[in-house]
Amino acid sequence: MIAELFVCASLTAVDGDTVRCDGRLMRLIGEGVPYVSGIDTPEIGSHAKCLKERKLALIAKGRLKELLTEKSLRVVFSGATDKTQTHRPLINIYRTNGEEIGKTLLKEGFARTWRPRHKRLVQRRLLEAGAPCCPTGTSVS
Repeated sequence: MIAELFVCASLTAVDGDTVRCDGRLMRLIGEGVPYVSGIDTPEIGSHAKCLKERKLALIAKGRLKELLTEKSLRVVFSGATDKTQTHRPLINIYRTNGEEIGKTLLKEGFARTWRPRHKRLVQRRLLEAGAPCCPTGTSVS
């Protein structure tokens, strides 16, 4: 897979780990490896398991929105797409200081590391333990 640079006239946050580049949905992977590792943020709207997760999702989206206001961001396509129906390109967005935005979200506690099947396993364990909600695992409160 060959990395490719995307040019976006408009770059907006859809949620904490998804952006829209000129209308096209794209998924942040935080310098991860497609299908092996990446980042994950709480689910937004009706996809959230509870009110707490919905609130955390809005906070993560707000932080991503702030980061996207910086000038001269570089959007780099990993060469892979996700396995959803929309086949979102898996991307990294680099700040002018070279830091990748997904890694910034991880470092600041707005995202967690993603691995295949990890999210479902965590949610199942929480349900088995009688947890009232299955947040996707950020530490922001």
